[in-house]
Parts: sequence; C-alpha cells; structure tokens
Amino acid sequence: MRTDIAGMDLLLRRRSLLWYAFGMALYALVVIALYPTFKDDSGLDDFASSSETMAALFGVSGSLTSPVGWLNANIYGNFLPLVVLLVTVGYGGASLAGQNEDGTLGLLATEPLSRRTIVAQKFGAMTLLAIPVCVVTALCVVIGREFELSVDYWALTGTTVGVILLGVVFGALAMAIGAATGSRGAAVGITSAVAATAYLLNSLAPVVNWLHPFRFLSPFFYAIGDNQLTDGMQPGWLAILVGIAAVLLVATVAAFERLDIN
Repeated sequence: MRTDIAGMDLLLRRRSLLWYAFGMALYALVVIALYPTFKDDSGLDDFASSSETMAALFGVSGSLTSPVGWLNANIYGNFLPLVVLLVTVGYGGASLAGQNEDGTLGLLATEPLSRRTIVAQKFGAMTLLAIPVCVVTALCVVIGREFELSVDYWALTGTTVGVILLGVVFGALAMAIGAATGSRGAAVGITSAVAATAYLLNSLAPVVNWLHPFRFLSPFFYAIGDNQLTDGMQPGWLAILVGIAAVLLVATVAAFERLDIN
C-alpha cells in the first residue's frame, strides 16, 4: 500500500503538531512544578467537597492534593483531552470534506488508489497525529517524580492510550460526518457538540443521579474513567474505544464511496 497520502498530510501538519506538543509539555511541567506548593493545602480539598458539581465540571475526582487528583484536575480530566481533540477533530473535518470544498480532493482521486485506501491512509495519519501530545505529556509526568508527584507507570500508560483513542474516536466521527455531508463546518461543528455533551455526561454523572445510568454512552468514561490513573490500564474499556473507532471507519468508507468529489 502506498503511503504518500498519510505522509503528505503528516508533513503538512508537522509544525502545528510540534507547537501543540511543546505547549502541552510546557503547561504540564508548570503544573507538575507547582504540586509541592499545593500538596499540603487542605483548602483545595475543602473547595472540591463544598461544590461537587463545579469540581466535577473541571474533571476533579478524589483529593486534589494527591498526585492522581492533581493530575486529573489539571491535565488528564480536561486540558489534555481538549488539546488532542483540537488536533484530531480539526484534521478529521479537513481531511475529506475540507479538501473536497477547496477542490484538492478531486486531484487526489485521480491517483490509482481506491477510495477505501484513501480513507484508510487518512485514518492512519489522524491516529498518528494523536500520539505525540499524549506521549510528551506522559514523559513530563514521569519527570514529576522529582517534584514529589508520582503515579503508577502502568496506570499512566493506560490513561495515555485512552486519551489517544479518545482523540481517534472523535476524529473518526468528524471524518465520517465530513464524508457524509461534504461540509467541513458541519463535520467540526457537530463533532464538537457531541464531544462537549459527552464530556459533560461523563463529568456530571457521578454527582447527578439521573445521569448516572447513561454514563456508559460517553467515550470519555472509557478513556479516562474515575480512577484510571489509580486503577491502571482497563483493557476492556480501551477495546470499546477501538470498537467505536472501527465502526466509524467503516461508516466513513461507506459515506465516502457515495460522495460527489469536486
């Protein structure tokens, strides 16, 4: 299989991806360096317990002064998934629908490649785009041991894989919607709305009783969970994310086969 398409897409996005990774690393290092200052501040836990709903909105779970609680509240519960979604959803919307709108997809379609191959290569490129930011962040967390902030490596690996798969799932959704509608705006807009709803569902379900039975509908639940950094890798949960991404890939291929290319 030729890899020209995936390679070219990655090459075109190398600078923005490097800046995303650099920015996330800088932010993570600041968060980690601040931990010794706040680890004995009981006021943080008092705040979280006094307003459970507000704390849940920011991804706070457990004690804010514990290593896991600190990382969840400042990195893994909110900011890192947001950055990864910016990368993958942006690419997912632009990869098919965006190129169709600006006329470059038609040139690509003249290559001796099937539409299935085009989708597969773009899906592969999107998956690779989700990796650097997550890996760089995990490496920064490992450095956090020098700042009295440490987590289990197995748990950190599981959370890192979960966030990568989360990005792939929503990126694949954007790609599928783009292939079905031919509109980049619709792809990014609808996917962003679904992602925001899924985040709120996962965050608020533990404190809003009537939402709890529906929490399983949120990909954030399988990617991050309540105690992913504590309990370690959850292979079953990660397999669910892989399954969702696979279904969306099949849907993208089916929709792209029917798309009128400009």
